[in-house]
Amino acid sequence: MASHIKRTIRLNPSQARSLSGIADRRGLSEYAMLLKVIDAGFLSVLHGTDKETDLAEMAREIGAISERLAEAERVLDRTLFTACAAYAYARHAALGTKKSDETIAAEARAAFERQRSLALEIKP
Repeated sequence: MASHIKRTIRLNPSQARSLSGIADRRGLSEYAMLLKVIDAGFLSVLHGTDKETDLAEMAREIGAISERLAEAERVLDRTLFTACAAYAYARHAALGTKKSDETIAAEARAAFERQRSLALEIKP
């Protein structure tokens, strides 16, 4: 049989109201709820589940993911533009047209914008 050690604690009025409310919602006595709160507190201290630290760490990770996603989007846009430019120049070379580089570049930019718009469309 496990032995128990008796301790006395003092709760401030806000803590006492919170404990009472949680106990009522869960259908427990205040004493039983206090034991659950103490157990949860021990576990969080032992396993390092400090909520503020966890939230700060999650925010940093989300920020890092957001930066990497923005970088990936820039690379994809650049790749799409390069493909559109390659297509425009190859098409004009194959057709043997005598258009200026500025005209072909404008067509490549227009093709890029069309493809970008198509990629952003939401399909059912």
